[in-house]
Amino acid sequence: MIELNDTHAPDLTSWVSSANDPTNDFPIQNLPYGRFRIAGSDAAPRVGVAIGDQVLDLQAAGLTTGQDMAVLMALDATGRAALRHAISTALRAGNESAHLRAALVAQADVEMVLPCEIGDYTDFYTGIHHATTVGKLFRPDNPLMPNYKWVPIGYHGRSSSIVASGQAFRRPLGQTMPAGAQAPALGPTRRLDYELELGIFIGRPRDMGDPIALDEAESHVFGLALFNDWSARDVQAWEYQPLGPFLAKNFASTLSPWIVTTEALAPFRRPFTRPAGDPQPLPYLDSPAHRLSSVFDIELEVWLQTARMQAAGQPGERLSVSNFADAYWTVAQMVAHHTVGGCNLRTGDLFGTGTLSGPGPGGAGSLLELSQGGKTPVTLANGETRTFLEDGDAVILRASCNSPGQRRIGFGECRGTVLPARATAA
Repeated sequence: MIELNDTHAPDLTSWVSSANDPTNDFPIQNLPYGRFRIAGSDAAPRVGVAIGDQVLDLQAAGLTTGQDMAVLMALDATGRAALRHAISTALRAGNESAHLRAALVAQADVEMVLPCEIGDYTDFYTGIHHATTVGKLFRPDNPLMPNYKWVPIGYHGRSSSIVASGQAFRRPLGQTMPAGAQAPALGPTRRLDYELELGIFIGRPRDMGDPIALDEAESHVFGLALFNDWSARDVQAWEYQPLGPFLAKNFASTLSPWIVTTEALAPFRRPFTRPAGDPQPLPYLDSPAHRLSSVFDIELEVWLQTARMQAAGQPGERLSVSNFADAYWTVAQMVAHHTVGGCNLRTGDLFGTGTLSGPGPGGAGSLLELSQGGKTPVTLANGETRTFLEDGDAVILRASCNSPGQRRIGFGECRGTVLPARATAA
């Protein structure tokens, strides 16, 4: 586990004044990493750290010697701690210099790209409240499969269709089986949904055949970001048996641009427990140290901005609030289970947590849950209704860590917009 140090001090301030605003996601206690270029240019991405409303170009500041994010992500714990401390020291109040100020770029003037080159992508299913609610739609008397409370469920997804926050994508086409039909039809999905997730980035690699022990697992994790794993629910219902999601999931997934490191998350941890009556994890997924402090307390929000809201200049409407602490499996357990059979991990590999819903209706992490499978439309404040997403809708995910006595840190936003589908072939 990462110990707290002077970089976490809640009273620490920065000479970048916007970082001292308590509502800003990027105070000096955060220091998330991302890749950027000046908006409108075709320059190669540069590695930066968010501080207030600015980006610190690490190479221009003399804090790194290159622009390869993978090199930073693969550092061991000592190297990562040293780099965090050097960045924190450079940005602390009283340490301003012309050299450092020249290395700042306003976030309003940059284009953020994917925070790293993503290798393999695995999507887990750790949100037990989502799994239970969705399971009840199909199996009211037995919503969870027998293996759910024993094994972190996951599947291998497609990394090449993961896009950076702010991008739009076309409504996907796919096969669906209309009610009462004798044959499926090809057409645009009518049940397009979002999924509120976190993305987990692997930093230090691991060779094939060399499993990662639970108490070592987090040393291989660089950090977390917001992740929207869009889903075509009607396509998914027709295609997913027996091998799982395919076209319902491979058309787009949206990732926020900043990786909040496990070092920054150190003050926001909780003990791991199992509800009374639930089975305890198998030994390879359990340890005293893991039980002590392996759960991340991250509050999550979903906002919807319809085309009508955008035209009216309205920022959107919040649909739900949940917390990563309610997930059934932890980051460490996902890593340990992923490698127990001998699977290798590479720097830049991405894990999705699965949809992170809360225990009540206000915590639903998808429209599938909010609309009860499309049966109950969600009424918005402006009178519009939704069962699933419509063309022109923008979905915005937000997240923050808020603990008494600690400086609030945030993840920025993860935004994606739905465009009309392309015409189907004749």
